[in-house]
Amino acid sequence: MTQNGVLRLAVVLAGLMGAAGVVLAAASAHQPDASRLASASSMLLFHASAVIGAALLTGHGIAQRPLGLTATFGFIIGATLFAGDLTMRQYAGHGLFTMAAPTGGTLLILSWLVLAIAAAWPRRMA
Repeated sequence: MTQNGVLRLAVVLAGLMGAAGVVLAAASAHQPDASRLASASSMLLFHASAVIGAALLTGHGIAQRPLGLTATFGFIIGATLFAGDLTMRQYAGHGLFTMAAPTGGTLLILSWLVLAIAAAWPRRMA
């Protein structure tokens, strides 16, 4: 897959994250004791925007490519783990796996740091 294809995939996944975030926000507003869904919604919505931003910065060469792509997909995986775990706990009564939400949250923190490094790191001129 070309780099443009990889970035396109990231934006498609960001769109799905955003849609899922809105669905979870609606569910949290209409279901009793659904605070987990509100947190899951926030993580998906915030990080869907981060995915789009990181993909654009990487595609335009502002963020160093390998690190920018790492941050982009770190946001996708981290938000999915975090939100997926909270959503499973709400509807199934158990999480995805032990430490899924903390793992996702840690991955999100690291992805933000990697994005900062990707933007600050000097690019090599070809």
